[in-house]
Amino acid sequence: MKKNEKKSACGTAAGLAALAACLVLAAAAGAQASQKIVTFKQSSKGSIEKNVESLGGKVTRKFALINSVVAVFPDGIKDSSIYSLRGVTDVAEDKYLRWIEAAPASMSAAPLPSVESALRMIRTGEGWTAPAFAEIRPEIDPAEKEVPWGVKRVNASAAWDYGSGAGVKVAVVDTGIDFNHPDLAPNYKGGYNAVAPAEQPLDDQGHGTHVSGTIAAVKDLKGVVGVAPKVDLYGVKVLDKNGSGQYSWIVAGIEWAILNKMDVINMSLGGGSGTEAMKQVMIKARQAGVTVVCAAGNDSGPVNYPAKYPEAIAVSASDSADKIASFSSRGAELALIAPGVNVYSTKKGGGYTSMSGTSMACPHAAGLAALAVGAGAKGPEAVRAALRAAAEPLPGLGPNEQGAGLVDAFKLVR
Repeated sequence: MKKNEKKSACGTAAGLAALAACLVLAAAAGAQASQKIVTFKQSSKGSIEKNVESLGGKVTRKFALINSVVAVFPDGIKDSSIYSLRGVTDVAEDKYLRWIEAAPASMSAAPLPSVESALRMIRTGEGWTAPAFAEIRPEIDPAEKEVPWGVKRVNASAAWDYGSGAGVKVAVVDTGIDFNHPDLAPNYKGGYNAVAPAEQPLDDQGHGTHVSGTIAAVKDLKGVVGVAPKVDLYGVKVLDKNGSGQYSWIVAGIEWAILNKMDVINMSLGGGSGTEAMKQVMIKARQAGVTVVCAAGNDSGPVNYPAKYPEAIAVSASDSADKIASFSSRGAELALIAPGVNVYSTKKGGGYTSMSGTSMACPHAAGLAALAVGAGAKGPEAVRAALRAAAEPLPGLGPNEQGAGLVDAFKLVR
C-alpha cells in the first residue's frame, strides 16, 4: 500500500468502515433545516411542542400573546406533515427578507420634461423662469434652524404649547436606534433586540435612527427636532445590518411592544406578503390599545404588509410641493399622507442626513399619533379618528393616494 493511501481514511479498501462514517457525516452536513412559523388552536397550546418533536422538529421561539411558535424541521418534512399535527391551522416559512428599500433622495411626483419640450425651451425660452435674486431677510430665529421641512409642514411647532408627547411611549420597530445620538439619548428609555435577544437594540444599519429623529429628536436648538420631542422613545430591533429580517423577528418585536405597554408603534418597513402570525399579533396590538403606524411601501404599487392589515394606520409619502412621491405605494388601505421626500433627520454615529421614502413619512404620522395620545385620545380607534379629523386633503390627490390627507398638528391637539 502506498504511503499516500494510508493518509486517507475514506480512500482505502481497509477503511470501508471509515468510508461509511464519512458518507453519513457528509449526508448530515448536506441536510438543511427548514424554519417555520406554526400557528395552532388555543386548545393545542399545551401539546404543540411535543407534536413538533414527533416530526423531528424543535421549537426555537415561543410567543406569549399568539398561538404560534417558530420551529426548525428536518429538510424532508413537508408542510402537509406539519398540518397533520393536532390543532395546527397555519404553516408559514419564516423567510428572511429585505424589509426596507431606500428611495432616491430627490425623487418626487414632478415629471421630467420631454426631449421636445427641453429643446423648445432652449430655442424659444418658453417655459423658462428667470432666477430670482436672493431676498435679504433678518437672521432666522435659531429655533427655526432645527425644524426640518416635514415637521414644519405638519405644523408640529404650533402644537407644542399644548403638548409635545411627554409620557407617551413610542416604539420604533426597525433596525434599532443609535441611542447615543445627542438628539435621541435624552428621550431614549430602552428597548429589545429580537434579532439577538441578549444584545442591546443598537442600530447597525442607520434606518431606525433616521426614523427615530423625525418622531422624537429633542428640541434643544441643535441638530433637528421631531414631531413629538418629549415622547419616551424605545428601540425595537427586528432588522439586521442589511435591513433584512425574518417574519418571526418582526412578530416578536410587535409582541414586546404590546407586553411593555407602548402607546404607539412605528413600523417603517414593508413586504409583499404577511403571515397568519403577523396578522394575529396586529390584532393583539389593537386589542391592547396600541396604535400601529406603518409605511405604505416604496414600489409605486399596492400597499405593502404590515400596512395592508386593517389594524394599521397606513401612510403614503408627499413631497414639499404637496404632491404624492412617485415611489409611494397607493391603495384603499391608506389612512394618511405625510412628508417623505428629502427628509432631514438623525444619522447613525452622530450627525444628520436626508433620506426619502414612505419610511420617512411614517414617523411624521407616528409622531402625530403620539401628540393625539398626549391630547387624550385613548386607543387606536380614537387616535385614528383624531388624525382623520385634523387632516386636510391635498389638492389633486384622491383617497387612494392620501387617505384622509395631511394632518395639521395644531388642529389635532386643540
